[in-house]
Amino acid sequence: MPTAVTTAATVITWAIAVGIILVGLRNLWAPQVAAEFGIPGTRTEDPAFRAWFSVLAGRDIGYGLFLLIALLGAGTHLHGWMMLAGSLVTLGDAIITKLSGGPAKAYYGIHGGTTAVMAAAGTVLLLS
Repeated sequence: MPTAVTTAATVITWAIAVGIILVGLRNLWAPQVAAEFGIPGTRTEDPAFRAWFSVLAGRDIGYGLFLLIALLGAGTHLHGWMMLAGSLVTLGDAIITKLSGGPAKAYYGIHGGTTAVMAAAGTVLLLS
């Protein structure tokens, strides 16, 4: 029987999965939002950048779908491992944003915060 903490971690996992799919879709439809993700000097009108950003959008949609599939067909242990693995992706995003000279609110708030939430939820699910 799931505990309240496990249930909360599962709800967070669903929110992350749906959220990252929505972020990917938004990036496909409106690549100018890239500037909000913390890399200064992003030239969103550049066709090469738009192609690269489309790849990033596809990555986000794919990660979200992988997580949704696991949520629909696997147990909490696998959910935990997937969240921990996904937190490494967001940690990489935070490091890239910091090394690119992005603002602290982007690498700590957006990417770092997502990393912390994913790692915490993943740990709870893994230990459930």
